[in-house]
Amino acid sequence: MITTLSKRVAAGLFAAAALMGAGAAQAEGGALHPRNVNFSFEGPFGTFDQGQLQRGYRVYEQVCAACHSMNLMAYRMLGQEGGPFYDEHYDAARNPYVAAIAAQIEVPDVDTETGEAIMRPATPADHFRAPFANSTAAAFANGGAAPPDLSVITKARHGGAEYVYSILTGYRDAPDGLRINPGQHYNPYMNGDMSPFWEGDDHHVPPGGFIAMAPPLMAGAVTYDDGTEPTVDQMAQDVAAFLAWASDPHQVERKRTGFAVLIYLLLFGVITWFSYKKIWRDVGH
Repeated sequence: MITTLSKRVAAGLFAAAALMGAGAAQAEGGALHPRNVNFSFEGPFGTFDQGQLQRGYRVYEQVCAACHSMNLMAYRMLGQEGGPFYDEHYDAARNPYVAAIAAQIEVPDVDTETGEAIMRPATPADHFRAPFANSTAAAFANGGAAPPDLSVITKARHGGAEYVYSILTGYRDAPDGLRINPGQHYNPYMNGDMSPFWEGDDHHVPPGGFIAMAPPLMAGAVTYDDGTEPTVDQMAQDVAAFLAWASDPHQVERKRTGFAVLIYLLLFGVITWFSYKKIWRDVGH
């Protein structure tokens, strides 16, 4: 009787686990797993390539910033240690290159004398300029879908920088039998469920989902100061790396601190062990 009960309990747990697994799979929407990219900042000892961050910012400013905001980023952060335009000779807020970048961009403000709305050159203290006044305006200008803020996009999406890279390089023609509405684009790396739109075999539903954003990158869309060829793949890697840094600007510093703490704990453990052996070496047990 106990054996029978145990079997029933086990069967119930197995069924529950199966349902949970099915739910998780469905929640993922059948999107393809992000493509692997060997980013320099991955791993416990990884660091950001400053040149790549500079190229990534160029892609964001000239391509992505037309639709996507980065409300948590201030221009001065570009000049902080580990940032794209860090220079050890200057404080982040007084970095001349950052000041020059900000000065080329106009941000909304209020005239202190008349109270009227004006536009003025940005300063390093200003936050990144938002392309739209609010989310409603953003949705209206983009067919009803407001572009997401990119400040922490690599933290908010499974796969991080590799997800961003995969989305940017993953646009495909819709498979035959997949109904797609005007203004939509098929991307196998986008979360979604194609079942309601698929007219083919139910066991071979295409992976991925629809995305309102048209393919944003075209070869030669930007010009890199360092002479790097701006292919779609290169630009996608660069802007993904920049967004990964923006999502966690202190990542490298935290890695260094963690490594130092581990060394300290190791040395402390060794000293403690030898102290223990010395104190108790003549004491019988």
